[in-house]
Amino acid sequence: MFPSLFVVSALLLFATLPLRAAGVTYEGKHGPGHGKYVVLIAGDDAEYHSEETLPQLAKILAVHHGFKCTVLFSINPATGDIDPTYNRNTPGLEALRKADLMVLFMRWRDLPDDQTKEIIDYAQSGRPIIAIRTGTHPFQSKTSKTYEKYNWNSTVPGWDGGFGRKFLGETWVAHHGRHGKQSTRAFFAPGAADSPILRGIKSGEIWVPTEVYEVRLPMKPTCRPLLLGQVLSGLHPNDPPVPGKVNDPMMPVAWTNHFTTDSGKTARSFTSTMGAADDLESEALRRLLVNATYWAIGLENKIPAKADVDLVGDYHPHSYLDQTYTKGVKPSDLAYKIK
Repeated sequence: MFPSLFVVSALLLFATLPLRAAGVTYEGKHGPGHGKYVVLIAGDDAEYHSEETLPQLAKILAVHHGFKCTVLFSINPATGDIDPTYNRNTPGLEALRKADLMVLFMRWRDLPDDQTKEIIDYAQSGRPIIAIRTGTHPFQSKTSKTYEKYNWNSTVPGWDGGFGRKFLGETWVAHHGRHGKQSTRAFFAPGAADSPILRGIKSGEIWVPTEVYEVRLPMKPTCRPLLLGQVLSGLHPNDPPVPGKVNDPMMPVAWTNHFTTDSGKTARSFTSTMGAADDLESEALRRLLVNATYWAIGLENKIPAKADVDLVGDYHPHSYLDQTYTKGVKPSDLAYKIK
């Protein structure tokens, strides 16, 4: 009885904490993104280490491009620490009310209704969304049925595949490459070379250690594949592609979609099934995500010929093969002063 009362009390406390305690904000000062606000939401059970990917991506967007970025995390209410395995609490989501862009790198969260509502209200407002890796399947609500149609495996009529299929074009299906055994090289999809999101990137330049996901995009003009993932036979960039049907056809690993909200508004989304913390060591992948941010917000005409995506500060990410995470870290520990 007492532990559950303690957790409930802690959750109520976190609900009233100022945003600076719930997340970390990087105030961009100079660049085309100045005046635009991006909220990035992490929490994927410490497998792909979104708690490391998103702060680094946010710093790149703020320092090099001027965006204001807030990163929110799964927080253990008993300690106030970032805990990606705690799937019931992501405080600070009210920041989405003022956001120009939401970036999701979540997986199977079972959030309280008031927190889920902030994400759903944002998506239904008709503002843009970027989803990274497990962002195709952010919800697995078990303790409440209020938002069950948004679950990744929803079978509610008209909501097959839940949030991912509705707003992004796809939900979680399966691993296509072998997890922990095969890596990915990304090539331009046919007809995609003119996309501003691919500006400054060469076909085949992106290599990441994570494997390709199975993706079945809807056959409609609103959904456009940008990159196709070639399954490599090992975990090194020089490994040869796997022969046979696994690469024929290759699966989309990045695409855009134009979704329609329940109220009839049309908005943009971008999804990349690449993006684990160690994937982000790829300069070309960082450029893809930065370009996608510009595009999603409607600043595609300001995407640089080759966007500055230098890492900001120290970046020594966990491998996706290491499902431990750095314990005892609070959002405030990730602060970075931008000059």
